[in-house]
This record gives sequence, structure tokens and C-alpha cells, in this order.
Amino acid sequence: MTVDTFQREIDEAVRNYDRYVVCLHKTPEEFAATLASLLQKAIRAFATRGAGMRHGIALDREVTIILSQSDDECPLCGIYFNLYSPYHSRNKAGLLAEVHGEKPKKIEN
Repeated sequence: MTVDTFQREIDEAVRNYDRYVVCLHKTPEEFAATLASLLQKAIRAFATRGAGMRHGIALDREVTIILSQSDDECPLCGIYFNLYSPYHSRNKAGLLAEVHGEKPKKIEN
């Protein structure tokens, strides 16, 4: 099992990325390279999974790849886009306070 085994899934994900996903820092070509790298990690996780485990998973901020054991020789491959915004605030309490017209409280990390 190699990355090429799942070329159909990669091609479909890249088409959807190019058409529907707004990404400010990654071109479709860079996204395809990311998919190949994550798929290698998912294959490694799937091949070395423990007894009773059915999945191999690899993810980054924008995408999650899951290989799932199936009745066929080749596992099922799911490629999911993660909802992520580079503008997402780590301080949700402060953001909610601003929305409600209150002064945000400073939270120490």
C-alpha cells in the first residue's frame, strides 16, 4: 500500500480544495503535497495499529486523513477538511465578552 493506491481520493480532494476551500497560505499544488505527506503518515499508522484498532489517522490544521479497515484488501480512505480560520481567537471568553459589549478579561496562559 502506497500513496499512489489512493490517487483517486487525492485527486478528488485537490479538486474540491481548489473549488471550495479558501486558503490564504497554501496553493492547490502545496495542498496536494501536504495530502501525500499526511497519507504516508496515515499508512504508517494503519500498518502499525494495535490489536483491535481499525484506523490509521493523520492530520494537520486543514485536513484529516483516516484509513479504515474494510472487508476488501485495501482500506477505505476518508479525506476531511477541518474547519479552521487563521483569524480564530485563542481567547474565546474575551471574544464573547466583546460581542456582548463587555470589557474582555485578560486570561493568563
